[in-house]
Amino acid sequence: MTSLLTLGIAASMLSGTALAAGDAGTPGVRAWPPAASFADGAELSATGNLAYDHNGFSGDDDGAAAAFDDAHDWRRKELGLVLKRKGIYELGAGFDFASRTWMDVGIKLDTSAFAGRDLGRLRLGQSKVPLGLEGNTATRNTAFLENSLPTQAFYQGRRIGLDWTLDRPHAVFNAGYYHGDLQGNNAGRTVAVRGAWVPLREAGRVLHLGASATREVPDARTGEDGARVPASVRWRAKPEAALTSVRLVDSGTLAGVDAIDRQGLELLWIGGPWSLQGEYLRQSTSREEALPSYSTGGYYVFASWMVTGESRGYSGGGASNPKPTGRLGALELLARYSSLDLDAGDIAGGSQRNRTLGANWYFARHFKVQVNYVDVKAERGTSTADPDIVEMRTQFSF
Repeated sequence: MTSLLTLGIAASMLSGTALAAGDAGTPGVRAWPPAASFADGAELSATGNLAYDHNGFSGDDDGAAAAFDDAHDWRRKELGLVLKRKGIYELGAGFDFASRTWMDVGIKLDTSAFAGRDLGRLRLGQSKVPLGLEGNTATRNTAFLENSLPTQAFYQGRRIGLDWTLDRPHAVFNAGYYHGDLQGNNAGRTVAVRGAWVPLREAGRVLHLGASATREVPDARTGEDGARVPASVRWRAKPEAALTSVRLVDSGTLAGVDAIDRQGLELLWIGGPWSLQGEYLRQSTSREEALPSYSTGGYYVFASWMVTGESRGYSGGGASNPKPTGRLGALELLARYSSLDLDAGDIAGGSQRNRTLGANWYFARHFKVQVNYVDVKAERGTSTADPDIVEMRTQFSF
């Protein structure tokens, strides 16, 4: 709470500075999406992303590694507040009441308002670590119900830190330094960089080629007896269905971790109603003393067709939902293949390959219905599993 109060005071100070620096706006209240504007040009708005899911499982062989139960529940109940003055600052905080976790919480500063020219945007607080394309896509903009296997396994999530973003017409660059998170987990230091070349960038036509890398040095902890307990890590993924606790591939807990290096390569192409997206992600875990290192990787690729003719959006190095143009909304058909291999050395974490067919219906700008069929093939040691999954999501966001 202290950090949020500090950020609030900072935003108030910035708001006063902004009033002196620019023309006063017209105060008022907007009913939907909920927002209030002030005389100094600042705007306070509410944000939300509510998603309710159903997961149905079938087709698992008798000798499968695990049993799955059908389930339906809230996947996300994300609510937040944003106070911003365009071109100067943005102060925001979000919380997911479904997973009981903090989302992005912090302040963004546009250097053009203070340095006299655009040197990028600074962000202080908790935010997503810049690794990969899919992991840094907003939850309201996901093409499939769940992220691919390699993103689930290797993506680092959110951390507290300071980062810098430079967005140019044909390039995007992001770098940051992070330590821990607002949940009190993931103690340790991370340095991250992500860059993308965007030679084609216009409405309905995008080519994005990117790469990213992070180095995480997790902190050891002190046990109840006062002894040093080395850091540990565990690599695993759900079968691209969130409402189950089952993981068909799992490295188990690896003790004595010194450092974790992650790398990613990414591609996004949008050509009118068609798009293609893919990534390769890899991690390498260095361990103490005589313990062997552990390196694994995975990839996914998917294709999308907007049947009704719209295009997926693009901004800031990431894809977004299309904007429906017809009375009945927009219809999108998709296909994805994802692969993850956690077998390395003496560790039999298993391997998994998923094939997914999907359909998205975007009704107006705030409502989306998603349906996925996932064909799972997993092996771990002598165990196999091949469930079929049918998933459905109803999403309302603003």
